Amino acid sequence: MRVFLKIGLVLLLWQCHPKQNTVVYSNSQELGAALFNEPLLSRDSSVSCASCHLPQFAFADTSITSKGVQGRLGNRNTPSAMNLAEHTSYFWDGRAETLEMQALGPISNPLEMDLPLSSAIRRLKSHPIYREAFYKIYGEAPNALLLSKALADFERSLETSDTPFDRYMQTNDTLLFKSAAQRGLEIFNTKGKCFDCHFGSDFTGNDRFKNIGLYNQKDLNDPGRAAITGNSKDLGAFKTPGLRNIALTAPYMHNGMFKTLYEVVEYYNFPDKKVSNAIGRDPLLNQPLGLTEQEKTDLVSFLESLTDLRFKSTAP
Repeated sequence: MRVFLKIGLVLLLWQCHPKQNTVVYSNSQELGAALFNEPLLSRDSSVSCASCHLPQFAFADTSITSKGVQGRLGNRNTPSAMNLAEHTSYFWDGRAETLEMQALGPISNPLEMDLPLSSAIRRLKSHPIYREAFYKIYGEAPNALLLSKALADFERSLETSDTPFDRYMQTNDTLLFKSAAQRGLEIFNTKGKCFDCHFGSDFTGNDRFKNIGLYNQKDLNDPGRAAITGNSKDLGAFKTPGLRNIALTAPYMHNGMFKTLYEVVEYYNFPDKKVSNAIGRDPLLNQPLGLTEQEKTDLVSFLESLTDLRFKSTAP
Protein backbone atom coordinates (compact mmCIF):
# COMPACT_ATOMS: atom_id res chain seq x y z
CA MET A 1 0.00 0.00 0.00
CA ARG A 2 1.28 3.44 -0.87
CA VAL A 3 2.31 5.77 1.91
CA PHE A 4 0.68 9.19 1.88
CA LEU A 5 1.96 12.27 3.70
CA LYS A 6 -0.38 14.99 4.80
CA ILE A 7 0.77 17.94 2.78
CA GLY A 8 0.61 20.39 5.68
CA LEU A 9 2.90 18.30 7.87
CA VAL A 10 5.35 17.74 5.07
CA LEU A 11 5.48 21.43 4.17
CA LEU A 12 6.24 22.16 7.81
CA LEU A 13 9.12 19.71 7.76
CA TRP A 14 10.42 21.09 4.45
CA GLN A 15 10.41 24.62 5.81
CA CYS A 16 11.94 23.81 9.19
CA HIS A 17 15.68 24.18 9.35
CA PRO A 18 16.81 22.59 12.59
CA LYS A 19 17.85 25.13 15.17
CA GLN A 20 19.49 24.28 18.43
CA ASN A 21 17.08 22.96 21.06
CA THR A 22 14.03 23.32 18.79
CA VAL A 23 13.51 20.27 16.55
CA VAL A 24 13.24 16.57 17.32
CA TYR A 25 12.81 14.00 14.55
CA SER A 26 11.09 10.78 15.49
CA ASN A 27 11.87 8.62 12.46
CA SER A 28 13.99 8.29 9.35
CA GLN A 29 11.34 9.82 7.09
CA GLU A 30 11.06 13.00 9.15
CA LEU A 31 14.83 13.34 9.35
CA GLY A 32 15.04 12.82 5.60
CA ALA A 33 12.48 15.58 5.02
CA ALA A 34 14.64 18.01 6.99
CA LEU A 35 17.82 16.95 5.21
CA PHE A 36 16.07 17.29 1.84
CA ASN A 37 15.51 20.93 2.70
CA GLU A 38 18.92 21.51 4.30
CA PRO A 39 21.30 23.95 2.53
CA LEU A 40 24.06 22.90 4.92
CA LEU A 41 24.62 20.00 2.51
CA SER A 42 25.84 22.37 -0.23
CA ARG A 43 29.33 23.88 -0.45
CA ASP A 44 28.27 27.45 0.34
CA SER A 45 25.08 26.53 2.23
CA SER A 46 22.98 28.23 -0.45
CA VAL A 47 20.95 25.40 -1.99
CA SER A 48 19.26 22.19 -0.91
CA CYS A 49 17.52 19.31 -2.66
CA ALA A 50 14.29 21.29 -2.33
CA SER A 51 15.81 24.23 -4.21
CA CYS A 52 15.43 22.26 -7.44
CA HIS A 53 12.66 19.84 -6.44
CA LEU A 54 9.83 22.24 -5.63
CA PRO A 55 6.97 20.70 -3.61
CA GLN A 56 4.23 22.74 -5.29
CA PHE A 57 5.34 21.47 -8.70
CA ALA A 58 5.37 17.79 -7.73
CA PHE A 59 9.01 18.08 -6.65
CA ALA A 60 10.22 19.12 -10.10
CA ASP A 61 11.55 22.49 -11.26
CA THR A 62 9.97 25.07 -13.54
CA SER A 63 13.28 26.00 -15.20
CA ILE A 64 14.82 24.28 -18.20
CA THR A 65 17.83 23.50 -16.02
CA SER A 66 18.16 24.18 -12.31
CA LYS A 67 20.69 26.44 -10.60
CA GLY A 68 23.17 24.96 -8.18
CA VAL A 69 25.76 26.69 -6.00
CA GLN A 70 26.98 30.03 -7.32
CA GLY A 71 24.22 29.94 -9.93
CA ARG A 72 25.80 27.08 -11.87
CA LEU A 73 23.35 25.60 -14.36
CA GLY A 74 22.76 21.88 -14.56
CA ASN A 75 22.99 20.05 -17.88
CA ARG A 76 19.55 18.39 -17.79
CA ASN A 77 16.03 19.19 -16.73
CA THR A 78 15.20 18.33 -13.12
CA PRO A 79 12.75 15.40 -12.98
CA SER A 80 10.11 14.98 -10.30
CA ALA A 81 11.21 13.37 -7.05
CA MET A 82 7.75 11.87 -6.53
CA ASN A 83 6.62 8.30 -7.18
CA LEU A 84 10.13 6.87 -7.20
CA ALA A 85 9.61 3.95 -4.83
CA GLU A 86 9.10 1.32 -7.55
CA HIS A 87 11.81 2.47 -9.94
CA THR A 88 14.79 0.29 -10.81
CA SER A 89 17.10 3.08 -12.03
CA TYR A 90 17.40 6.80 -11.43
CA PHE A 91 18.42 9.99 -13.25
CA TRP A 92 17.74 10.49 -16.95
CA ASP A 93 20.66 8.23 -17.87
CA GLY A 94 19.99 5.59 -15.20
CA ARG A 95 23.38 5.96 -13.57
CA ALA A 96 22.02 5.24 -10.08
CA GLU A 97 20.68 1.76 -9.42
CA THR A 98 19.03 2.52 -6.07
CA LEU A 99 17.17 5.44 -4.56
CA GLU A 100 19.91 5.68 -1.94
CA MET A 101 22.54 6.16 -4.67
CA GLN A 102 20.35 8.78 -6.32
CA ALA A 103 19.87 10.66 -3.06
CA LEU A 104 23.60 11.22 -2.57
CA GLY A 105 24.42 12.11 -6.18
CA PRO A 106 23.48 15.82 -6.16
CA ILE A 107 25.45 16.55 -2.97
CA SER A 108 28.85 16.04 -4.60
CA ASN A 109 27.83 17.02 -8.14
CA PRO A 110 29.84 20.20 -8.97
CA LEU A 111 26.89 21.66 -10.89
CA GLU A 112 24.49 21.13 -8.00
CA MET A 113 25.54 21.19 -4.34
CA ASP A 114 29.27 20.68 -4.94
CA LEU A 115 30.12 19.37 -1.48
CA PRO A 116 32.37 16.33 -1.01
CA LEU A 117 30.41 13.66 0.81
CA SER A 118 33.04 13.49 3.54
CA SER A 119 32.52 17.21 4.20
CA ALA A 120 28.76 16.76 4.33
CA ILE A 121 29.15 14.07 6.98
CA ARG A 122 31.53 16.24 9.03
CA ARG A 123 28.98 19.06 8.99
CA LEU A 124 26.21 16.74 10.18
CA LYS A 125 28.41 15.34 12.94
CA SER A 126 29.19 18.83 14.19
CA HIS A 127 25.52 19.90 14.13
CA PRO A 128 24.04 19.07 17.57
CA ILE A 129 20.46 18.54 16.38
CA TYR A 130 21.38 16.30 13.46
CA ARG A 131 23.96 14.40 15.49
CA GLU A 132 21.38 13.71 18.18
CA ALA A 133 18.75 12.73 15.59
CA PHE A 134 21.02 10.18 13.92
CA TYR A 135 21.85 8.58 17.27
CA LYS A 136 18.20 8.55 18.31
CA ILE A 137 16.88 7.05 15.08
CA TYR A 138 19.74 4.80 13.96
CA GLY A 139 21.90 4.38 17.05
CA GLU A 140 24.92 5.71 15.16
CA ALA A 141 26.65 8.95 14.30
CA PRO A 142 25.91 10.46 10.90
CA ASN A 143 27.52 8.58 8.01
CA ALA A 144 27.03 8.36 4.26
CA LEU A 145 24.95 5.17 4.41
CA LEU A 146 22.51 6.62 6.93
CA LEU A 147 22.33 9.96 5.13
CA SER A 148 21.33 8.15 1.95
CA LYS A 149 18.79 6.09 3.89
CA ALA A 150 17.13 9.14 5.45
CA LEU A 151 16.85 10.98 2.14
CA ALA A 152 15.62 7.87 0.31
CA ASP A 153 13.06 7.08 3.02
CA PHE A 154 11.64 10.58 2.63
CA GLU A 155 11.52 10.30 -1.14
CA ARG A 156 9.78 6.93 -0.89
CA SER A 157 7.00 8.61 1.04
CA LEU A 158 6.21 10.95 -1.86
CA GLU A 159 3.79 8.59 -3.57
CA THR A 160 0.54 9.72 -5.18
CA SER A 161 -2.42 7.80 -6.55
CA ASP A 162 -5.51 9.90 -5.79
CA THR A 163 -6.17 11.34 -9.22
CA PRO A 164 -9.29 11.70 -11.36
CA PHE A 165 -7.92 8.84 -13.48
CA ASP A 166 -7.42 6.56 -10.47
CA ARG A 167 -10.91 7.28 -9.14
CA TYR A 168 -12.34 6.49 -12.55
CA MET A 169 -10.44 3.21 -12.76
CA GLN A 170 -11.37 2.16 -9.22
CA THR A 171 -15.02 3.20 -9.05
CA ASN A 172 -15.94 4.42 -12.55
CA ASP A 173 -16.24 7.91 -11.04
CA THR A 174 -16.67 10.41 -13.88
CA LEU A 175 -17.22 13.47 -11.69
CA LEU A 176 -13.63 14.62 -12.24
CA PHE A 177 -12.63 12.32 -15.09
CA LYS A 178 -14.43 14.24 -17.81
CA SER A 179 -15.39 13.02 -21.26
CA ALA A 180 -12.35 14.68 -22.85
CA ALA A 181 -10.05 12.76 -20.51
CA GLN A 182 -11.94 9.55 -21.26
CA ARG A 183 -11.43 10.07 -24.97
CA GLY A 184 -7.79 10.93 -24.28
CA LEU A 185 -7.32 7.65 -22.41
CA GLU A 186 -8.55 5.76 -25.47
CA ILE A 187 -6.11 7.66 -27.69
CA PHE A 188 -3.30 7.05 -25.15
CA ASN A 189 -3.88 3.30 -25.43
CA THR A 190 -4.46 3.09 -29.18
CA LYS A 191 -3.83 5.66 -31.91
CA GLY A 192 -1.38 7.73 -29.84
CA LYS A 193 0.77 4.66 -29.06
CA CYS A 194 1.65 6.22 -25.69
CA PHE A 195 0.98 2.98 -23.81
CA ASP A 196 3.71 1.21 -25.79
CA CYS A 197 6.27 3.04 -23.62
CA HIS A 198 4.28 4.48 -20.72
CA PHE A 199 2.73 1.50 -18.96
CA GLY A 200 2.66 0.36 -15.34
CA SER A 201 1.23 1.96 -12.20
CA ASP A 202 3.29 5.13 -12.64
CA PHE A 203 3.45 4.97 -16.46
CA THR A 204 7.24 4.50 -16.44
CA GLY A 205 7.37 1.51 -18.77
CA ASN A 206 9.51 -0.42 -16.29
CA ASP A 207 12.23 2.23 -16.54
CA ARG A 208 13.20 1.34 -20.09
CA PHE A 209 15.47 3.66 -22.06
CA LYS A 210 14.27 5.10 -25.34
CA ASN A 211 15.65 7.33 -28.06
CA ILE A 212 12.62 9.40 -29.02
CA GLY A 213 14.47 11.42 -31.64
CA LEU A 214 15.99 14.24 -29.60
CA TYR A 215 19.55 13.40 -30.64
CA ASN A 216 21.29 14.52 -33.81
CA GLN A 217 24.94 15.04 -32.74
CA LYS A 218 24.52 18.74 -33.51
CA ASP A 219 22.33 21.02 -31.42
CA LEU A 220 20.92 17.91 -29.71
CA ASN A 221 24.07 16.09 -28.64
CA ASP A 222 23.46 14.68 -25.16
CA PRO A 223 24.53 11.01 -25.42
CA GLY A 224 22.12 9.95 -22.66
CA ARG A 225 22.34 6.33 -21.57
CA ALA A 226 25.37 5.71 -23.81
CA ALA A 227 27.54 7.80 -21.49
CA ILE A 228 26.90 5.17 -18.81
CA THR A 229 26.94 1.95 -20.83
CA GLY A 230 29.51 2.87 -23.47
CA ASN A 231 27.20 1.24 -26.01
CA SER A 232 26.65 3.27 -29.17
CA LYS A 233 23.17 1.74 -29.47
CA ASP A 234 22.23 3.76 -26.39
CA LEU A 235 23.13 7.13 -27.94
CA GLY A 236 20.29 9.58 -27.36
CA ALA A 237 18.37 7.14 -25.18
CA PHE A 238 16.89 8.36 -21.90
CA LYS A 239 14.86 6.78 -19.15
CA THR A 240 11.12 6.80 -19.77
CA PRO A 241 9.71 9.23 -17.21
CA GLY A 242 6.59 8.56 -15.19
CA LEU A 243 3.48 10.54 -16.02
CA ARG A 244 1.88 11.09 -12.63
CA ASN A 245 1.50 14.82 -11.92
CA ILE A 246 2.99 15.52 -15.35
CA ALA A 247 0.84 18.62 -15.80
CA LEU A 248 2.80 20.27 -12.97
CA THR A 249 6.34 19.47 -14.07
CA ALA A 250 6.92 21.58 -17.21
CA PRO A 251 9.17 22.06 -19.09
CA TYR A 252 9.49 18.57 -20.55
CA MET A 253 12.11 16.09 -21.79
CA HIS A 254 15.67 15.70 -20.54
CA ASN A 255 16.59 19.07 -22.03
CA GLY A 256 13.38 20.90 -21.16
CA MET A 257 12.78 21.80 -24.81
CA PHE A 258 8.98 21.64 -24.66
CA LYS A 259 7.12 24.21 -22.59
CA THR A 260 3.68 22.59 -22.55
CA LEU A 261 2.04 19.18 -22.75
CA TYR A 262 0.44 20.24 -26.00
CA GLU A 263 3.92 20.81 -27.48
CA VAL A 264 4.91 17.32 -26.32
CA VAL A 265 1.88 15.79 -28.02
CA GLU A 266 2.59 17.85 -31.15
CA TYR A 267 6.11 16.46 -31.26
CA TYR A 268 5.02 12.84 -30.98
CA ASN A 269 2.33 13.45 -33.57
CA PHE A 270 4.94 14.45 -36.17
CA PRO A 271 8.55 14.16 -34.86
CA ASP A 272 10.20 15.09 -38.17
CA LYS A 273 8.49 18.46 -38.09
CA LYS A 274 10.53 19.39 -35.00
CA VAL A 275 13.70 17.30 -35.47
CA SER A 276 14.17 16.17 -39.06
CA ASN A 277 17.74 14.90 -38.66
CA ALA A 278 17.36 12.65 -35.63
CA ILE A 279 19.84 9.79 -35.20
CA GLY A 280 18.72 6.43 -33.82
CA ARG A 281 15.12 7.37 -33.21
CA ASP A 282 12.90 4.52 -32.06
CA PRO A 283 11.09 2.99 -35.09
CA LEU A 284 7.81 3.42 -33.22
CA LEU A 285 8.08 7.13 -33.99
CA ASN A 286 9.05 6.91 -37.64
CA GLN A 287 5.55 7.58 -38.93
CA PRO A 288 3.30 10.52 -38.00
CA LEU A 289 0.39 9.59 -35.75
CA GLY A 290 -2.12 11.66 -37.65
CA LEU A 291 -3.88 12.97 -34.57
CA THR A 292 -6.58 15.57 -35.12
CA GLU A 293 -6.68 18.79 -33.10
CA GLN A 294 -9.49 17.35 -30.99
CA GLU A 295 -7.53 14.18 -30.34
CA LYS A 296 -4.46 16.16 -29.30
CA THR A 297 -6.40 18.27 -26.81
CA ASP A 298 -8.20 15.17 -25.50
CA LEU A 299 -4.85 13.47 -24.95
CA VAL A 300 -3.65 16.50 -22.98
CA SER A 301 -6.83 16.32 -20.90
CA PHE A 302 -6.03 12.72 -20.02
CA LEU A 303 -2.48 13.62 -19.01
CA GLU A 304 -3.84 16.40 -16.81
CA SER A 305 -6.13 13.87 -15.13
CA LEU A 306 -3.03 12.16 -13.72
CA THR A 307 -2.53 15.05 -11.28
CA ASP A 308 -3.01 14.07 -7.65
CA LEU A 309 -5.92 15.90 -6.03
CA ARG A 310 -3.70 17.28 -3.26
CA PHE A 311 -2.34 19.59 -5.97
CA LYS A 312 -5.77 20.79 -7.01
CA SER A 313 -4.97 24.44 -6.29
CA THR A 314 -1.91 24.39 -8.58
CA ALA A 315 -3.22 22.05 -11.29
CA PRO A 316 -4.25 23.45 -14.71
